Amino acid sequence: MDYFNDPELNGKYLGTITKDFVVVSDTLLEASAQIRKSDFSQYPIFVFARQEVALGGLLINADELNLEWHVFASYLELFVQQGIVEPDGVDYFRANYKDADEYCCLFVLDEQFTKFVFVPYPED
Repeated sequence: MDYFNDPELNGKYLGTITKDFVVVSDTLLEASAQIRKSDFSQYPIFVFARQEVALGGLLINADELNLEWHVFASYLELFVQQGIVEPDGVDYFRANYKDADEYCCLFVLDEQFTKFVFVPYPED
């Protein structure tokens, strides 16, 4: 199964995700570094959802920043515990995971769409 960068994401999702991502990217990069430094995981995942979800901790409340997407901080091991990534898919996930200092791993969760996406952090 290909989890990553589905062309379906283009169009209605990519625009709103990118718009919100630019606003929160510094926060996500810092949270990613903290997750990796504190030994929670070397595979941070940020859930972009339009409503509250039980996937990680709420990092950014969309309503407070006038965004379309709430952002929840999570990581690979939690996704395995919750059954989103199957145990036999962990090696595949790790092999396809991009450099966390350059790319943000997003799990986009919407009514008709659920997908992992890697988005490059903006250059300074």
